Amino acid sequence: MSEYFCSDCKRETEVVFNHSAGDTVCSECGLVLESHSIDETFEWRTFANESNDNDPNRVGSASNPLLKDGGLSTYIAKPNGSSSEFLSPTLNRLQNRASNHDRTLLLAFKNITTMAERLDLATFIKDRANEIYKRVEDQKSSRGRNQDALLAACIYIACRQEEKPRTVKEICSVANGATKKEIGRAKEYIVKQLGLDNGQSMEMGTINAGDFMRRFCSTIDLNNQARKAAMEAVKKSEEFDIRRSPITIAAAVIYIISQLSGDKKPLKTISIVTGVAEGTIKGSYKDLYPYITKIIPNWYAKEEDLKSLSGP
Repeated sequence: MSEYFCSDCKRETEVVFNHSAGDTVCSECGLVLESHSIDETFEWRTFANESNDNDPNRVGSASNPLLKDGGLSTYIAKPNGSSSEFLSPTLNRLQNRASNHDRTLLLAFKNITTMAERLDLATFIKDRANEIYKRVEDQKSSRGRNQDALLAACIYIACRQEEKPRTVKEICSVANGATKKEIGRAKEYIVKQLGLDNGQSMEMGTINAGDFMRRFCSTIDLNNQARKAAMEAVKKSEEFDIRRSPITIAAAVIYIISQLSGDKKPLKTISIVTGVAEGTIKGSYKDLYPYITKIIPNWYAKEEDLKSLSGP
């Protein structure tokens, strides 16, 4: 029980809340201190017709600007125990026709949300992926294509545009069986279609090795000093003409930093986390090796330490 000041008792007393009447009553003298108060706590009661529906919400979901009617249309539900023909044929046909397009979008948005959650993506990336899919769907030219690959490609493009890129291998791991090749084809298709729609090439955003570094270091569990050194090293590597993909450079830099630390990580572990083959990491290490004294921060490793690294 909480305490309120009672004007009759002239002091703080414990009170009793009468939720049905909305009254706050002094427990000692019975004075009603507050009446018809509004209970602002959650209401765990279901208002659904179906007995097996435990959703306590009185209202529907928030409006969605990507849906034709904002997601606020009315759907006439079938009463319990009634046949499927309780609506007139005309009304039933109109209801199905009106909701069919939005139903397709809602299913796609639900699948995108599931993929985004499995990748631990922020909400704004998921919203961008929904927007990209809606634009593609509006052109009505995606029929016959692998739907899972199309949704995965939307997420990949959204990550690129929001400067939070993910590797195709990461996207592929949540794409419900869609292959890297299928996702790649879907991505090219979306870029081409939306580019034609705008009359110009679609902006995809650039990828830098640093975009992956923080996440890779965290997954591999490098210490704070090693993470800081890796971020500085990968940024410094951009000044040199190293013709490798950003992900491969990130993996090689992590390997170098790991070898210079007290807690060396196996090459196989780095390969699994980054999705880059061990041979490819070694090849990138070979390309980075001539610049290693200029890339690795002086405060992290001295020149003698760098010389102790095995040659490529």
